[in-house]
Amino acid sequence: MLRGWPQCLWGCRRPPLRRGPELLPQAAKPHQVRPAFLYLGDQGRLPGLRVKYVFLVWLGVLAGSWLAYVHYSSYAELCRGHVCRVVICDQYRKGIISGSICQDLCNLQQVEWRTCLSSVPGQQVYSGLWQGKEVTIKCGLEESLSWKAGADVAPRRELVLFDKPTRGTSIKEFREMTLSFLKANLGDLPSLPALVGQVLLMADFNKDSRVSLAEARSLWALLQRNEFLLLLSLQGRGHAAPLLGHCGDLYVTEGVPRSSGPAAALPALLRPLLPPALHGALQQWLGPAWPWRAKIAIGLLEFVEELFHGAYGTFYMCETTLANVGYTAKYDFRMADLQQVAPEAAVRRFLRGRHCERSADCTYGHDCRAPCDTLLRQCKGDLVQPNLAKVCELLRDYLLPGAPAGLRAELGRQLRTCTTLSGLASQVEAHHSLVLSHLKTLLWKEISNTKYT
Repeated sequence: MLRGWPQCLWGCRRPPLRRGPELLPQAAKPHQVRPAFLYLGDQGRLPGLRVKYVFLVWLGVLAGSWLAYVHYSSYAELCRGHVCRVVICDQYRKGIISGSICQDLCNLQQVEWRTCLSSVPGQQVYSGLWQGKEVTIKCGLEESLSWKAGADVAPRRELVLFDKPTRGTSIKEFREMTLSFLKANLGDLPSLPALVGQVLLMADFNKDSRVSLAEARSLWALLQRNEFLLLLSLQGRGHAAPLLGHCGDLYVTEGVPRSSGPAAALPALLRPLLPPALHGALQQWLGPAWPWRAKIAIGLLEFVEELFHGAYGTFYMCETTLANVGYTAKYDFRMADLQQVAPEAAVRRFLRGRHCERSADCTYGHDCRAPCDTLLRQCKGDLVQPNLAKVCELLRDYLLPGAPAGLRAELGRQLRTCTTLSGLASQVEAHHSLVLSHLKTLLWKEISNTKYT
């Protein structure tokens, strides 16, 4: 046998020639074999990593599916414009209701429904297009009506909503009936006969100098909608959307106000995930420039003044959030939602004689709260926080970030003073008017004689 060869003839590899490492070039150095235990360890880790990645992907798919399901479920519950349209047009074709847009809505299909803006199932809100204008479409659906109710929806709704006035009611009786309703909801005011006249003019949309039963039933159903009553009372003031038309209890207002809420620019699916700490930063980054915000704030303060000194009584803002502070393309203030604005008479009727254990029991809406008399266990009549104090609390977060350096200290001081106002009747008239006037003057002085006015 030759030296250096194995003791076999076939199936054996020839050993490499022994050469010194100094004879090999740098790139051709012998491959260093890794120890067997390291190689086996890497192989053992790979399946574990794959399992982790698969689990994370599965978890992401599950979370995404859940969010999509929740979003679809909430959309299906909140957005039932098709139900509203079917019910309204069914009643119109039966001759039960009438209105200025019924023909375009039901026969000519000229009212285009676009984005769903509803926040509660009982009040359907959509952006839309009518006669070449951007509009907001609003329609009420009773909470008792399920979106799965099917063919039974229209008869039940007819019985619930479109049953007054009854057949045979004269125009004089309808006028007295409307006046009594307005007195109960707005208070006994000398200006109410003028508002009744406005209601009758709106009912007679075809200008034939008579009010039919269908027209009267439509207006009566509309008056039961709190927001419509507020819109009617605030028409011509510029801070509520103008009414353009109606059909039954469906009504259309001008435009879609932009929201001042910090999350308004985000997709609806992401808004609940937004941390509260980012609200102020988003407001400054995505919201209007500070001078525009000052102009919107002045409009909001004027709106508060109208609610207190209005021709049709006093109204309370019972949900004060930035989401309700809207504005037009020219940055004029426009109240985005009047659902939570309530007449003083309705709030006092709710509080009168109401049993309570603590102040939370004396809450109307979201934040119209009165103190509780712990001795008598009854709610008192005056609200703890008036409209102006709640609005000033809102404006602290809206105006102070990004305010001019020379204005910030004085503006902060006036807003702090404003937030301490109480709802006692002895303070409301003089003190509130003075504080409101000072705030408006301070803001106007800063933006007057500029492009922002």
